[in-house]
Amino acid sequence: MANPGYGKRSAPGQLRRTRHDFTHLPPREAAIAAYLDRLPDGTDISVKTLAKQLPYGQCALRTALNRIQQAGHLRRGRERMETASGESRWITRTWFTRTARDDGWWVTFTRGDVPEDAPDPERARPATRSRAHILLAALGRTAPALSLSAADCAQLAPLVEEWFARGATEDTLLAALTAGLPTPVHSPAALLRRRLTDKLPPEPPAPRPPRRMLECAECRVPGRPEALPGGVCSGCRGARAHAHANAPLPAAAIHAHATKIRAAMSLQQQERTPV
Repeated sequence: MANPGYGKRSAPGQLRRTRHDFTHLPPREAAIAAYLDRLPDGTDISVKTLAKQLPYGQCALRTALNRIQQAGHLRRGRERMETASGESRWITRTWFTRTARDDGWWVTFTRGDVPEDAPDPERARPATRSRAHILLAALGRTAPALSLSAADCAQLAPLVEEWFARGATEDTLLAALTAGLPTPVHSPAALLRRRLTDKLPPEPPAPRPPRRMLECAECRVPGRPEALPGGVCSGCRGARAHAHANAPLPAAAIHAHATKIRAAMSLQQQERTPV
C-alpha cells in the first residue's frame, strides 16, 4: 500500500466487471490492466513497485502504462485536498477505471462534474423498510406516547428522510422528537409532523467541487485536460513524431547505401591512379 492519501484511486461510474473489459488492449497491457483493476484503492501502482510484483521490467511497465492511459483507463494528475487543520495541499493522484473513458470524460472529471457514486441498477435491491421508517416504528420503545401505526410511519417517513439528507443523525432526531412531550399526547402523528416540520435543520452548504489537474505521461508537466489528449502533451507528441521520423533504416536499405558508397570510393580511386 502507498502512503495514506496516495496510490490508486478508482474513477467513479464504472460498469460491472466482465471478462471482456480489456480485450481491446494488447495481451501484455490487458494483463496489467486486469491486475490493476483488482487492486484496492490506496495500492502503490508505481512502476518500481509493479516491477517487484509482475514479470515485467520497469521499461516494459512504463510503456504498458502509457498505452493503458492512451486507451482511456488511466490518468495521472493532482488533486487539491484540505487537511483536518484547514490547510490545503496538492496530492498526487493516479486514477484508474476499467471502463475506458475518452478525453472529454476526463475533462469533465477534473472539473468535478462527474458523480462520485454511480448506482449499479443490477446490484440495487429495494429495501423492505427505509431507515426513516425503522426509526419511526421504534419511537414507541423510547417514548410510549409516540407509538405509531404502519400508515403513520409511511406518511411521516419522507419528512424524516429530509432530516437525514441535511446531515441529522438518529440521536439528533430522537432528541428533537421526544424532548418535552406534553401530557397527554392526543395525536402522536400530528405532533411528530409538526416537530419534523418546525425543527427541520437548515440545508448544509453545497460541497465545493474538487480541484484537479492532469499530468503528461511522458514529462509529468501539469496542464489543462484539453491540452493532454491521450494523456500526452503536445511537446511530447512532437518528440514522438520526430523519433518516428528518424527511425533506423531497414537492413536492406543500409546494404544498398553502403554498396553505393563503396562504388563511389572505387571510382574516385581510379580517377586518382596515374596512367
